[in-house]
Amino acid sequence: MALTDLAIKGAKPKEKSYKLSDSGGLYIEISPNGGKWWRYKYRFNGKESRLSLGTYPDIGLKEARERHAVERKKLANGVNPSVSRKAEKNERAAENINSFEVVAREWWQSHMKNKAETHKDKVIRRFELYLFPWIGNQPIADISAPQMLQAVKRIENLNKLETAHRALQTAGQVFRYAVQTGRATRDVTADLKGALPPTSIKHMAAFTEPKQVGELLRAIDSFSGTITVQCALRLAPLVFVRPSELRQARWGDINLETGEWRYLVSKTKTDHLVPLSSQAIEILKTIYPISGHGEYVFQGGHSPLRPMSEAAVNAALKRMGYDTQRDVTGHGFRAMARTILHERLKFDPHIIEHQLAHKVPDALGAAYNRTKFIEQRKIMMQTWADYLQTLKSLE
Repeated sequence: MALTDLAIKGAKPKEKSYKLSDSGGLYIEISPNGGKWWRYKYRFNGKESRLSLGTYPDIGLKEARERHAVERKKLANGVNPSVSRKAEKNERAAENINSFEVVAREWWQSHMKNKAETHKDKVIRRFELYLFPWIGNQPIADISAPQMLQAVKRIENLNKLETAHRALQTAGQVFRYAVQTGRATRDVTADLKGALPPTSIKHMAAFTEPKQVGELLRAIDSFSGTITVQCALRLAPLVFVRPSELRQARWGDINLETGEWRYLVSKTKTDHLVPLSSQAIEILKTIYPISGHGEYVFQGGHSPLRPMSEAAVNAALKRMGYDTQRDVTGHGFRAMARTILHERLKFDPHIIEHQLAHKVPDALGAAYNRTKFIEQRKIMMQTWADYLQTLKSLE
């Protein structure tokens, strides 16, 4: 006699498990704790086996019969339902292991190991916000170029074109990693070249005319903020390092006797050496009584254990009346130095690029060397500081 919903609902637990049969080997087992399990009993090659089909009431009578029919059809075709179930489970597990998100996170852990924490966070956050929700669960080998394009087009439609380009670029690195590790056969992003509109190149705001530079330097000397921000502002154009490297400058890396600042470049993870001009040394001596007992040269306003805020220099420039989008920005001191050192002071671009800590291979393909051109760079840095001092005096 076939089962009914009423009979299943009315089945009460007993001291021992018991079953209510439907047909064709399908039955429901009622356990002593009240649990109700759908099971399919069958014989394959003369051996009796049982297969779980879910629990009641999550799986109702109708769905249990549908699942039962699927498994009976496998049996009729000579397939052992239990073996088939294990194979499907293993296949799903393999798909999960090789999903875009799993491969991307694995690539991120490996490729980003030596990158700056801020950069690492930006990359993984971009994945989490814009790619994982759409293609994260898919096996990476199954993702097509149109699916990838659809994902990055969503970002473009949010008016984040540059982010869309960056997401596509890093996704390409993930696909190539998947190819290298045997989980995909090709990088589908290669088919999407030109699929996104080009981004307009945005240069950091910077002054490169001597008159403008002189006005800026006089404004910096007149700035009435904290001594920490005053010294950071005055030092920034003299050393023209990246803003993050300036604000995180450590006394342990600076030798005022030899006039050298040695540190690890955050962007490229290479050792760098900044020859300090006499003017730069004087600024550092000015702030030493304030922060010399601690780790950071430019200490945070809220805690001396942390470096100065990354917004401090640009905020000071704004207070001085400068538009940091159009006029000058903390990062713009690098462009200012690069342009004037070459065009006005006639220094060799290779020497300038080395001082900017850019990776400039030589004729033999050697990588960046922090001490290359060091004597010329010492001369250049002092010449640069003297030149800036001259500009300040020109009204």
